[in-house]
Amino acid sequence: MTARLPVAAPDETNRAMLGLIRADRPAFAAVLVLNALAAAVGLVGPWLVGRIVDQVQEGGSVAAVDRLAVAILVSTLVQFLLARQARYVGHRFGERTLARVREQFIDRALALPPSVVERAGTGDLTARGTSDVAMVGTTLRDAGPEVLISVVQALFILGAVFALDPVLGGCGLLGLVGIWFALRWYLARARTAYLAEGAANSAVTEILAATASAARTIEAFGLEQQRIKESRDAIEVSRRARMRTLFLRSVFFPAVEVSYIIPVVGVLMVGGLLHAHGAMSLGAVVSAALYLRQLSEPLDTALMRVEQLQSSSASFARVEGLGRAPQTVAAGSPAPADDRIDVAGVHYSYDGGPDVLRGVDLTVRPGERLALVGPSGAGKTTLSRLLAGIDVPVTGSVTVGRVPIAALDPEQLRRHVVLVTQERHVFFGTVRDNLRIAAPAAGDDELRAALDGVGAGWAHELPAGLDTMLGDGGHRIDGSQAQQLALARVVLADPHTLILDEATALLDPRTARHTERALAAVMRGRTVIAIAHRLHTAHDADRVAVMENGRLTEMGTHDALVAADGAYAALWHSWQSEQQPS
Repeated sequence: MTARLPVAAPDETNRAMLGLIRADRPAFAAVLVLNALAAAVGLVGPWLVGRIVDQVQEGGSVAAVDRLAVAILVSTLVQFLLARQARYVGHRFGERTLARVREQFIDRALALPPSVVERAGTGDLTARGTSDVAMVGTTLRDAGPEVLISVVQALFILGAVFALDPVLGGCGLLGLVGIWFALRWYLARARTAYLAEGAANSAVTEILAATASAARTIEAFGLEQQRIKESRDAIEVSRRARMRTLFLRSVFFPAVEVSYIIPVVGVLMVGGLLHAHGAMSLGAVVSAALYLRQLSEPLDTALMRVEQLQSSSASFARVEGLGRAPQTVAAGSPAPADDRIDVAGVHYSYDGGPDVLRGVDLTVRPGERLALVGPSGAGKTTLSRLLAGIDVPVTGSVTVGRVPIAALDPEQLRRHVVLVTQERHVFFGTVRDNLRIAAPAAGDDELRAALDGVGAGWAHELPAGLDTMLGDGGHRIDGSQAQQLALARVVLADPHTLILDEATALLDPRTARHTERALAAVMRGRTVIAIAHRLHTAHDADRVAVMENGRLTEMGTHDALVAADGAYAALWHSWQSEQQPS
């Protein structure tokens, strides 16, 4: 069952945005000052045009008009230079702020417990870390500075009209009421619509990623049509969400375009009447009309960007929402007294469903090799996740050295317990980079020893050895080599307890056997808990624990359990018969 990652509330988003501004206050203040200066200088042009009209009407000289024209040219140049510098400073502020957003997102994503990521699905996390962060970046770099400049310019222009004549200023302001109503209607609906669109896009990303990664399994079970239907349903939901936001824009923008004309018409009509009665000069009317005509440009920029700001606000709420998700335990948790693992009275269920584990009691002694066996669905993998601290039991406890495993901070947990599953990932980078994830300070000799320890001698024969690039665009390694690379990372991590959940299942039997023996030699003296389908692992273990229907039903050595002729003996005889050549 998918549990979506949380979304930040509007007040949380606003606090986060103010925090980003405070982090770079000098740059933000410089943006405000430069924009204010550019807007103030921009008011000079229309006022000078009005002065030219009055000069011509009063019979002024050509030289006087020329001086005013030169002043207009100078003011325009100064405004251009100030606006350019304001945009430059604004873009730098936006890029630095975006870097902080990205770094914070990565920190929060890495702090998410694996169980939270699994339940939420990688699609949602991927969409937030790519398209949502990119949308926030575009806003910080482009839309934010432009809106800021436009708002400052609009306020200065309206102030200039009121300074010319309060009546004309009132007419202009009254003519903008239509924009106010259109904006309120749009803002009341936009946030919800854009959040729904973001969630729908995440769902599409999740289902497409899951389908692509499990393509072979889907084909094997004949689930193609079911996955196609689910994909189409998700795309249809996304389409409807997109159409909703398009509808909002199709209503909002035409209403705004019409509203631009009304203030200019109102000022010309009222100003014309006042001029006809000698209450106002023609130059003042012309200047006011030019100001209000000039007002359409910053308003148009600001309102055109409102759509992007709403979309970006929804994206920022999704990015900031990661801070509300459960986080891993902070550093400074109690240190375990020893390496003994105790499982006492554990019950566990997924999302409130039926119990998958039922009253499990188990003690794993330091340095012991324990094999967990049983039929599929018996609860072996679930138990391994609890032992690794990924999940927390509903009731009961799982402790290491009398400290709950789930209470250990990530660094402590990795020093004590490491879980290796069939899933493996090759990171983009060199072989050295892939290995040093587990031990950043490891030297090349240690890296080569870890590779040799898990039978990965093929790594020494790569074109550039440890410097060979892996991942997309680099040298491609097969599934078994990727798994050996993962096991080499475990050797470098050097935990006292290693949990192998079918960790060698992707290797061919001969390679698996060789790798397990090599790994056993390297991990000698450490605790190894192995979940095994290939029962030779159980044969070599110190003890075998048999799980059936969520319970531990048998415990003992291989020989003792075979002699007891119970569930384990049946599994052993069945597996041996399968190994016999036909």
